[in-house]
Amino acid sequence: MDKNLSGEDNDDIDWDTEDELEIQEIQDTVFSSCTDLRTTGQHVVCCDGEASSSSVPFRSKFIQQFVVMGFPEESIAKAIEQNGENSDLVLDSLLTFKALDDSPEEQPSVSPPLEPSISSDDSASEYNENVLDNVYEEDSWSSDSDNYINTVKQCYLNDEGSSLSEKEKMLLFLANMGYPAEEASIAMDRCGPKASLPELVDFICAAQMSRAEDPYLLEDVKPNLKDILNDCGGYKKRKMYNELCKRKKQREISGEEPIRLPKPMIGFGIPTESVPRMVQRILPEKTIGPPYFYYENVALAPKGVWDTIKRHLYEIEPEFVDSKYFSATARKRGYLHNLPIENRFPLFPLPPRTIHEALPLSKRWWPSWDTRSKLNCLQTAIGSARLTDKIRKAVEKYDGEPPMEIQKYVLYHCKKWNLVWVGRNKVAPLEPDEVEMLLGFPKNHTRGGGISRTDRYKSLGNSFQVDTVAYHLSVLRDLFPNGINVLSLFSGIGGAEVALYRLGVPLSNVVSVEKSEVNRNIVRSWWEQTNQRGNLIHFDDVQLLSRDRLKKLIESLGGFDLVIGGSPCNNLAGSNRVSRDGLEGKESSLFFDYVRILDDVKSIMSRHR
Repeated sequence: MDKNLSGEDNDDIDWDTEDELEIQEIQDTVFSSCTDLRTTGQHVVCCDGEASSSSVPFRSKFIQQFVVMGFPEESIAKAIEQNGENSDLVLDSLLTFKALDDSPEEQPSVSPPLEPSISSDDSASEYNENVLDNVYEEDSWSSDSDNYINTVKQCYLNDEGSSLSEKEKMLLFLANMGYPAEEASIAMDRCGPKASLPELVDFICAAQMSRAEDPYLLEDVKPNLKDILNDCGGYKKRKMYNELCKRKKQREISGEEPIRLPKPMIGFGIPTESVPRMVQRILPEKTIGPPYFYYENVALAPKGVWDTIKRHLYEIEPEFVDSKYFSATARKRGYLHNLPIENRFPLFPLPPRTIHEALPLSKRWWPSWDTRSKLNCLQTAIGSARLTDKIRKAVEKYDGEPPMEIQKYVLYHCKKWNLVWVGRNKVAPLEPDEVEMLLGFPKNHTRGGGISRTDRYKSLGNSFQVDTVAYHLSVLRDLFPNGINVLSLFSGIGGAEVALYRLGVPLSNVVSVEKSEVNRNIVRSWWEQTNQRGNLIHFDDVQLLSRDRLKKLIESLGGFDLVIGGSPCNNLAGSNRVSRDGLEGKESSLFFDYVRILDDVKSIMSRHR
């Protein structure tokens, strides 16, 4: 992926997708933005690598590095007195002081803090539906751990902290930072009694990052924790530790666990069902008929999000569908719409449904112990060359099948990064044109025009799965044989437009609203290449699409027949462990602009009638 499309040992990966979002910039700091300070001779080396050449004495510089982190000088002096001029020990003490100072106010009760949610929408590594129930019902806290940590906290609240052992004090501090008691205890046992706080946090964060990236991976296919630690890399773990310290007490969303999804996730039916489902669907009278609307977002949003979406979209029940039933790759989504559900039909020819059907050349090299038949949700980042080389070296050491431990390691990364076998003992990430095919787009849809491989992966990772959406939209072909007017919000690379075109629905007028210039260029290029006879009108910001502008568009075009789109899920995706603020988040709050625009369209068009 040019220079930064690496799945490992690269901190420049762009994880900004509809499903996965890496840790973003955190506010409400405890530290300043430059936290990883080290002393070198008479210089202080900052995290950006620049050294200060000031003639300030060494001890002053040693104190200054903690002052810029926001610690009071009195506490710094006390920590230095206890530990000498050892940066790590002083930092440990300062954090402990702060935790003890904050405990009476920040922890008024003795109940354990909520464990940060580690659920993720589409990072499932296998396709047994029972895994979902296991994840939803899993309890990360045992009763013994609850009782133990509560007892330790109560001692502090009762000013009996002096009687606690060093291990108990460290356990309490980790719990106050939001880590589960079991994880903290395991880390302390594994790292040893002399482990510093950064080492313990590194250990816990490495395990949590692995689970966050692939929470549905069965335990028997996860690699050893040693492998996870090696793959995370020291800098990444330190970065995670610093960011967690900045936001020690994160805002808690009520009900972090994801909603319970239907099983199987096939919505109101899929084309491969032998017997069609009998679904009784009653729509509110005011939503029947055009303008039709169709809204999409991640299925595994925080609890309550889909209830809010329903409430703002006329209490219509969403249709939860996994695109693995339409293609060779998973994509778990919720679709809320007022479209008819009778007489649907799929796109023809039917797309490949398994990996080997989609990528037949890989079958020759596929080992028998890799039993995957489906790919995971396609993301915006791919596995690195370094990772694929490590896998090659690990497998080629053995004449026959590698040991089970090696198989588990390889399968873990193959599932995580959607790696496929392209040669003897060789795996590789999917190419952009392969991703296009799996998502239902025409070949080279995102190619050319100055668009980099990085942008291609990013744009595709944020798109609709065309075959799934087309199945829902297929009812529009008979309703609009002479052409359809579409208002496409958050249109991305034109998944809705491609679906309608492939269904044979003439596109009379399309008003496409998309912030990314790269995506707008892709849609414009496709429009020209397919010789569309209608009009394509671009806007770049839904927030600037006012009622007056909508009124003028409706007057000039004769109204809209379909309002379609999926607002950003950045604050909904389970792996966003920092700003998973639901529909109140900066990005995902754009859902309310979808609602506003839809209401304005319906209101203006009702008056015109």
